Amino acid sequence: MSGHGAPSDEPFDGSDLRVGVVAALWHTEVMDGLVDGARRALAAYSVGQVTEVRVPGTFELPVVAAELARTHDAVVALGVVVRGGTPHFDYVCSAATDGLTRVALDTATPVGFGVLTCDDDAQALDRAGLPGSAEDKGYEATAAALLTARTLGSLRR
Repeated sequence: MSGHGAPSDEPFDGSDLRVGVVAALWHTEVMDGLVDGARRALAAYSVGQVTEVRVPGTFELPVVAAELARTHDAVVALGVVVRGGTPHFDYVCSAATDGLTRVALDTATPVGFGVLTCDDDAQALDRAGLPGSAEDKGYEATAAALLTARTLGSLRR
């Protein structure tokens, strides 16, 4: 399982952080689970300044993440792409990954990568943080962004 070896989660007080969450609309059940996981992490870390935005699909995540990065300490990008019978999967996964990496590097704002790239719906559901899911990638991506924001903040002092 991909969650094996994950660092322990020790929430800190992130009440001074502004966090943007951008989430795709495709695959409603999976996306609702990812967004709920992000909200659980934001609550655990006491983040009170949150902007949530929904976009049509995973391909649209980078452009909105870039805008959020201009005014937020961290951004969380949530999406899901399920492999089909055409190369569309590869193009969307590559565009989202490359775009979100570019946002993080160009803006020096951490971007939590909560984009599921799965072979089938069952894999996506198992990572969505729903009851019975093995993993909670929405929570994990949010925690990663928050921890990175804290690290960057300490380096900039």
